[in-house]
Amino acid sequence: MSTYSLKTIQHIPIDISQAWDFFSDPANLQAITPDNMGFHIISKHHGNKMYAGQLIEYKVKPVLNFPIYWMTEITQVADKQYFIDEQRFGPYRLWHHQHHFKEIDGGVQMTDIVHYRNPLGIIGNIANTLFVQKQLRNIFEYRFKKVEELFGKWDGQQPNALEFGKAA
Repeated sequence: MSTYSLKTIQHIPIDISQAWDFFSDPANLQAITPDNMGFHIISKHHGNKMYAGQLIEYKVKPVLNFPIYWMTEITQVADKQYFIDEQRFGPYRLWHHQHHFKEIDGGVQMTDIVHYRNPLGIIGNIANTLFVQKQLRNIFEYRFKKVEELFGKWDGQQPNALEFGKAA
């Protein structure tokens, strides 16, 4: 069974408070997720801002339009620096997603680091090769474009936008 990772880096021409206010509000996640994922927050009492211990429930349709229940917990938060969500129930055997924010000259550098493991052992590894990695790439590329639409394009050179890896 393999653990996979991905890392995205995006420079956004806004200040750290704007970035934090947008990305730490669970309701905004739907705006930066592709429509074909059928992503909807279904939890009723998750609050408006990220906090450690927060549970957020979703319905997603990642494969063949089949709805899947997904629950994540916000396990760590450092105001205007980072937050981490981890899957408690859902499609992955492991999902650990770090969201980092750093002030840079002219804006914010946003870095996402995801470690994930698919269920079903070797079948999950094959699924990763056939479609999971591609789907995650599409989701994060879509997110990159939506963030540019919402906040503007970075005026300088963007760093590497998306890197995939595999842990030993």
